[in-house]
This record gives sequence, structure tokens and C-alpha cells, in this order.
Amino acid sequence: MTDEIVIDVKNLTKDYGNNRGIFDFNFQIKKGEVVGFMGSNGAGKTTTIRNIMGFLKPDAGKITVCGLDAWKDAEKIKKYIGYIPGEIAFPDLKTGTLFLQSQAEFLNVKDMSYANYLIEKLQLDPTANLKRMSKGMKQKTAVVAALMANPDILILDEPTTGLDPLMRVAFIEILEEEKSKGKTILISSHMYEELEKICDRVILIDKGKILNIANMNEIKNRNVVDFKIEFNNESDYKNFKKLKYNVIRDQQKYNQVTISINKSKLTNLFKDLTAFDVKFISEVKYTLEKHFSKITNKGGK
Repeated sequence: MTDEIVIDVKNLTKDYGNNRGIFDFNFQIKKGEVVGFMGSNGAGKTTTIRNIMGFLKPDAGKITVCGLDAWKDAEKIKKYIGYIPGEIAFPDLKTGTLFLQSQAEFLNVKDMSYANYLIEKLQLDPTANLKRMSKGMKQKTAVVAALMANPDILILDEPTTGLDPLMRVAFIEILEEEKSKGKTILISSHMYEELEKICDRVILIDKGKILNIANMNEIKNRNVVDFKIEFNNESDYKNFKKLKYNVIRDQQKYNQVTISINKSKLTNLFKDLTAFDVKFISEVKYTLEKHFSKITNKGGK
């Protein structure tokens, strides 16, 4: 990742009325960075993506892609982008093979070796009837079409919809390969695990507003760690609580507490625990889902 800004969104607003749309969005995506959109249906993920692609004209604000205006220079920016829409609509061609051949001609792709690699990786049968393909098969075909020209930027709107769990894994592996090539990637998803695995940052969108931009490195490498501790008897449970550790969850009926502690004080914790009859202790992983849940529960503050 470099400091070069590839996608720059400033004060973006698209207002559909009745508090529907997106309002005053500001974020940047650097070259080689993978950024995710997380939010419920109707939050504004697809509207934002369509503005970046130049399919929609903003009511206010400006978007640049590679220094070009996303609306005024929409045709120019598309040569840099591989795009998977949230709703896939194919042209009236008989097979997936014919569609991919037409895409190759349109994108001036002479060497189909990478397309064939993707077809094999995703276990796609492109000879199938394009209109009768399952949702998963259509999604795989769209992935191949978007990536086959080796574009510098990937913009992916719910790209794993319809894929079974094994194919989701294969797709994330493909994205990790793209990331290692220095591609700039914007991906929206409902699945926290997908975004956690691939993203550098994740933008939480709710009701047309950006609530938070999470840095995945900070989430994965926090200075504090949470532990769930259960004691074999009530007296040890009560005596441990007197030590004034930061208890974030207390379950008295199980003689159990969950504490949050700075990593620098772990030695002290384990030393203190030797004086108690501990049934078990386990680390509670801090995830992107937990991070965003804390924010939404606090009303975005």
C-alpha cells in the first residue's frame, strides 16, 4: 500500500427524500488498500458504489477515481475498474463462454490464461446456458468477467452472494492474490468474517451515514485483551472480584466473569489466579462484529 489516493470521496450526498440516500460521506482509499463496506440492506452501500462507478450523479460533493471525476469522466475511469454489481444482468447470449468471449473482446483481453485459472478455481462450467444458470453460477461468471482483464481497481458489491461456503473460501483466496499484486479493492458484504480476513479498513454505514471507519490492524492488535474466567466455587468468584479487575460481564450464577485487561498486566493476572480454584480461563476474541456492535449500541458515538 502507498500514500497515493486512488478513490477520493468528499462530502458525497445522494438524497432520495424521506431520509433515504447517503449523506455527507467522506473517505479515501489508497493504492493497494482493501476497504470494506458493512451495513444492513438499505444502509447506502450500493448507492455509494454506484456513485463511485459514475452510474449516479451526486446531489452534492465530489468523487475522483485516479484523479478523474467519477461522474464527468465515467467512461474513462471504467477502464481501470473491474466491477461486480449487486444485481447481475447478463446480455442475451446463449452460454457463459460466449459472454466471457464478448467481454474479452470488449476489454481487449488477448490472453485468456488468467480467465481460465479463475474458471478452474471457482469450478465454473461456462458452457452452461447463461439465462438458466443458478445464482451461484451467475456470480462466478461475473467474478471471471470482472477480473479477467487484470484491472488496477476492483469494486465488488456483495460479490459472494449465492456462493456456497467452499466457493466463498476460494473467492477470498482470489482476492488475497489480487491484494498481493497491489490491487486497490472496495468490497461490500454482509459477512463480518469476509471483511475481517481481507480488509485493511472497514466502513460502517447505517441509515445513509458513516458511523465508523475501523482499522483492522488496530482491532487485531489491541493493547487490551478480554478473558472469560469461571471459578469452581462462589467464594473464589467473589474474592477475585475484590481485586478490582475491569469486569465487562458478570455471570454470578456460573461463578463467571469476563474481564478486559492491558496486555502488559497479564503476568500479574496469572499470578493472582494461582490463589484461586479456576475451572477454566479462555480468551474472548475481539472481532469486527463486536467493535461495530459497541458503536451501534452507543448510537454511533
